[in-house]
Amino acid sequence: MSTKSICYLFLILSICFQQAYAQEILKGKVVRISDGDTITILDSLNQQHRIRLHGIDCPERKQDYYQVAKDYIGQLCFQKEVNVEILKYDHYKRAIGKVYIDSLEINLALLKSGLAWHFLQFDKSTEYAAAEAEAKLYKRNIWSLKNTIAPWEFRKYQREMRKLNAK
Repeated sequence: MSTKSICYLFLILSICFQQAYAQEILKGKVVRISDGDTITILDSLNQQHRIRLHGIDCPERKQDYYQVAKDYIGQLCFQKEVNVEILKYDHYKRAIGKVYIDSLEINLALLKSGLAWHFLQFDKSTEYAAAEAEAKLYKRNIWSLKNTIAPWEFRKYQREMRKLNAK
């Protein structure tokens, strides 16, 4: 292999690695709040993007604090410009990311306010764990309840109930 070929191969590989590790930043206006951890933004090309907030899970419909979490995120960012640091895409083709309005990270704000669980299955950050621990300590919102049921457990229970009712 010639020196020119090796240099060309190295250039191609370095470009591939840069693209693989580059964070994708999406900017847009929040036009819909689906629930406490899913929003839709409209970008500068008038394309809509569904965004699932990374590392957290908010109460599901029919759970305590569902509407409070939805209203809270709406007050923070509805009809406002946000930046989304996209980390990946899920099987629903939603972008999974951290949402920022100015310097405020919405994901972290939900945890600190006691309106979300730290979703350890998808995030191991100590910052998110500490935010959840603080909300628990001060019994904020969901943590003020005697018995909290994590949304993933609630969804599992709902699926099992549907199976039983289908029989």
